Amino acid sequence: MFANRFTAFVDACALAGALKRNLLLTLAEADFFRLRWSSTVLDETQAAIEKILLEKGAPDAEARARRARASMEVAFEDAQVEDFEKFLCVCEGLPDPDDAHVLAAALKTQAAVIVTDNLKDFPAELIKPLNIEVRSTDAFLADTIMLDTGRAVAAIRKMRERFKRPEKTAEAMFLDMEASGLTETVDALRAHVLSL
Repeated sequence: MFANRFTAFVDACALAGALKRNLLLTLAEADFFRLRWSSTVLDETQAAIEKILLEKGAPDAEARARRARASMEVAFEDAQVEDFEKFLCVCEGLPDPDDAHVLAAALKTQAAVIVTDNLKDFPAELIKPLNIEVRSTDAFLADTIMLDTGRAVAAIRKMRERFKRPEKTAEAMFLDMEASGLTETVDALRAHVLSL
């Protein structure tokens, strides 16, 4: 419905945490937006997932991170942006030069928005002339939910119902969202708790 018009390039920091990743992928799967990433973003995402799992003491962290990436690639086989190197020259001057690949790939795919939690690395004075917006994961999720709240709630309910170890009530999911910094997202969903 919306996906044919709106492309979001998602940075690794938005995909590293399981809950944020699940919410983004769920809403992309429900056709709220076209999801895009690069192999570099997926490399960084895989490394971040592995690190998170190692910190939790998971003995199979490397294999689980690899499986998470593979699942994402299979589910969104058209998400990969390639051959964006010629756009790197436009990306000079970013506070963190390592983020140039994110902006270059977003420009190549003509994304309307970059979803990242590293907002300071994409200063408005450099980004605005490029006709692209930079949004935090929380703000992007909340805005997306508000596009069609009923459809978004239905998609997120299906996502929540897939959680098995442990199962999650809507209230428990809200607590997890708040702990992950998704306060605007919780605000967008709070009135619909009984439908989640």
